[in-house]
Amino acid sequence: MTDLRTQLIATARAMQPAGLNRGTSGNVSVRSGEGFYITPTGMAYDRLREDDIPLMALDGSHVGSRKPSSEWRFHRDLYAARPEVGAVLHAHSPFAVSLACLRLDIPPFHYMIARFGGDTIRCAEYAIFGSNFLSTAAMAAMAERKACLLANHGLLVAGRDLDEALALAIELEELCEQYWRACQLGQPVLLTAEEMGAVLEKFKGYGQQ
Repeated sequence: MTDLRTQLIATARAMQPAGLNRGTSGNVSVRSGEGFYITPTGMAYDRLREDDIPLMALDGSHVGSRKPSSEWRFHRDLYAARPEVGAVLHAHSPFAVSLACLRLDIPPFHYMIARFGGDTIRCAEYAIFGSNFLSTAAMAAMAERKACLLANHGLLVAGRDLDEALALAIELEELCEQYWRACQLGQPVLLTAEEMGAVLEKFKGYGQQ
């Protein structure tokens, strides 16, 4: 069985070629028992080794030689509140950041918005990075959702595992780009509440074998 830390490092390294991150920005975590592994603060992903990955408890304590990401609080709060969440990913991808800096919710311009659990992608209220205030804002925006934008900051997604978290982040950045491009041409025509309700119902069984 592959070490969860190895999988975590592979996911972190996949973020840059996927267009989600550059440098040391962003962070990824994966649930492990009663706690979670998370990428360390300020370290380039291509230099990470398994021993660099701290293991955090839900009380905020950690084991390991490296300090955890400064954003560990919203990771911890998602794991504590939502047992279905197995991995969390935060990125500073360009189109998500662009919309987040406008503090815009993404409306139902495309039916794939439903993949994230609702008829919009919410933008959380602004709070300084690494703070309890940011985690509180993120948790509110993530209520009954798998993703949100963080005002003047970036994107946040929560998946059942690392593969889904990465896929959700890529999909969200793509939707942000599509919405941004559509807005250059005019005001996108939005799907109605009834149309989105039908999509959400269909998504309950989407992709299940």
